[in-house]
Amino acid sequence: MFGSPSLVTRIAIGKGIGFLFGLAGFVSMPWFVAEADWLIRWGILLWYTTLGAIIGVFGVFTWHPILKLPMPWWFRAPLLGAWMNFVLTFFAYDVMRTMMQSMFGPDGLLASPWWFTAEGAVVGLVIGFFATRFGGEGKETVGR
Repeated sequence: MFGSPSLVTRIAIGKGIGFLFGLAGFVSMPWFVAEADWLIRWGILLWYTTLGAIIGVFGVFTWHPILKLPMPWWFRAPLLGAWMNFVLTFFAYDVMRTMMQSMFGPDGLLASPWWFTAEGAVVGLVIGFFATRFGGEGKETVGR
């Protein structure tokens, strides 16, 4: 099943692992942020599932198309995860700040919502590892 490179396999594995991370956030959010509503919880679940799909799709690109530099999975996946969580934090800063401050306190070391960017890099690294390990990477994934 996982013998030859496949873009569909990459995307499926990325979405599956992203779903697991999102599900962990969906289930554990009420313990960390009691006032988190259903919309935030569903948003986290769908966000990480989508992040997994994006990382899976970008496994086709092993070279930067303009700069002509190599982009191995361990660089590409955390970069995408960090970027996507940066964008999420940028547009939902107030909600993210409330969540982080309720989890770590207003003066806590991890109270800044920008820590979601680092979290995205770690989640992206995990998703990228498994998507590459079982789905392959590069242009050869497109033909299957």
